[in-house]
Amino acid sequence: MKYDVLQVLGVALLVLGGQGAIRQLVDHGNTGLLGWLPGGFTASIAVYLVAVTMGAVVAAWARGRAKAVGRRS
Repeated sequence: MKYDVLQVLGVALLVLGGQGAIRQLVDHGNTGLLGWLPGGFTASIAVYLVAVTMGAVVAAWARGRAKAVGRRS
């Protein structure tokens, strides 16, 4: 069960980071969730890309662990 929750959280982080990065690339002035972050465009795009990477790593790790304990085929 915990691996299922971690996989869902990882995918959610991946999706939020991906849509934030795409929105930021299309409209530089629309910072979205990271409007409070100092550093402007560079800092916010870096945080979004880190969120995408972390989400992908967490989701893949959780899927691998669930597979190892027999919850996935």
